[in-house]
Amino acid sequence: MATLFVSDLHLDDARPQIVELFEHFCAGAARDADALYVLGDLFEVYVGDDDDATLNARVAKALRGVADAGVPVHYLAGNRDFLVGEDYARRCGMEIVEDGTVVDLRGTPTLLLHGDVLCTDDAAYQAFRSQVRNPAWQTAFLARPLAERRAFARQARDASRAHTSSTVMAIMDANQHAVERALREAGVSRMIHGHTHRPAIHDFALDAQPAQRIVLGDWYQQGSVLRVTRGSAELSGLA
Repeated sequence: MATLFVSDLHLDDARPQIVELFEHFCAGAARDADALYVLGDLFEVYVGDDDDATLNARVAKALRGVADAGVPVHYLAGNRDFLVGEDYARRCGMEIVEDGTVVDLRGTPTLLLHGDVLCTDDAAYQAFRSQVRNPAWQTAFLARPLAERRAFARQARDASRAHTSSTVMAIMDANQHAVERALREAGVSRMIHGHTHRPAIHDFALDAQPAQRIVLGDWYQQGSVLRVTRGSAELSGLA
């Protein structure tokens, strides 16, 4: 069996075919895995565990099916769904893990990240990230009425799209120095992350030793899954 990784699904009612693809994945391939990791941005927007949106219930049901089949499900927050809390995690049957967690992945210690913290050249985004990841900001935001939070999320999404369209692409990619620093701090030679929507397996030298950075793909047009077995890692699409 393989350990499966997905990221940047950006599930949204506006892309019903992708929601259905995710449900199909959870009902099939995910149940044959020895573990499933969701490395952030499961949703296009997420405004709190009290959101009664039908989409949230569908996603929880799909993930609960994976967990009930005996497959451990692990979730790591992204930049769109960092407000997923323990209540929703329980509904999904998944465990929340911290950004920057190291796991023993079939004998290879591996650093898991969403990936946005690596994009250090994008100063505007990093400032926004620092604000919204502050526990005090989150507590105040979650205290607002649900309708107000939904409106804020729509505005933030529009602002993000405008920022993306007006920013040089290289600035929004992972900074190699940040990658190397993260690996050194974690004491490992391999990382897996998403966020940049640039799926690839990068092999490079770190302090004269082999190192690897695996970038997961997004689910805007099709699915993207990383399958890791002992001695191999394969990125593939789901149509």
